[in-house]
Amino acid sequence: MTKHIFPQGALELVIIRVLQGTANHGWGIAQKIHLISNDVLKVEEGSLYPALARMVQKGWIKAEWGTSENNRRAKYYSLTKLGQKRLNSEKQNWEAMVAAIAVILGTEC
Repeated sequence: MTKHIFPQGALELVIIRVLQGTANHGWGIAQKIHLISNDVLKVEEGSLYPALARMVQKGWIKAEWGTSENNRRAKYYSLTKLGQKRLNSEKQNWEAMVAAIAVILGTEC
C-alpha cells in the first residue's frame, strides 16, 4: 500500500489528536498513527521529532522522561491545555477545508 505524505500542518494536528487523553513516546505516536490510519499514514523519524520539538516550543505538548514498555528511557509527550485548544480549532478548520474540497471535487467545471 502507498504511504502518504502529510499535507502542511496536518502532522501536528494528527499528533495532538493521538496524544489526546494519553501520553506516549515518539515511536509509540508513530505506530499509533500508522495503526489508526489502517497502514495508510507513516510518520518518518525525520518528520516526527522536529514536529514534536516545535510543538513543545509552542506549548501545545509537554515532554517528560519516563521508562518505556521495554525498560528503556524514553521521552513521553502529553497534550497541554493550550494543545487541546489548538486541537479543537484546527479540527474545525480541517473539517471546513475538507468539506470545501469535497464540494469542488463533486462540482462539474
